[in-house]
Amino acid sequence: QVQLVESGGGSVQAGGSLRLSCVASGGTFSRHAMGWFCQVPGKERGFVAAITWTGGNQFYADSVKGRFTIFRESAENTVYLQMNSLNVGDTAVYCCSAEFSLVRIRDGRAGSWGQGTQVTVSS
Repeated sequence: QVQLVESGGGSVQAGGSLRLSCVASGGTFSRHAMGWFCQVPGKERGFVAAITWTGGNQFYADSVKGRFTIFRESAENTVYLQMNSLNVGDTAVYCCSAEFSLVRIRDGRAGSWGQGTQVTVSS
């Protein structure tokens, strides 16, 4: 398993942008698919975005398509989530995940998870 540490969360007004980062250590980052999930109190964790280990393919939840972009920098062992046109409904704790299998990433069954970073969007 890899260890994951997220950063970049914060408070922003609706319409604003944030870039989340997730740094991986302790494993072969370059061979892991990566994902971002979000969670609000009282609800299950929800899929946001995923990227293959090559970085060549990205997948998004319908609610964020056209607004969020996931990308990775293998030299930095980092995966990013660029969040634009944020709205109040995006408020959540965002967690990144790592797994060899993209299917397990998208199903929320990754073996490695970070602690999360809080994103708060105000109107």
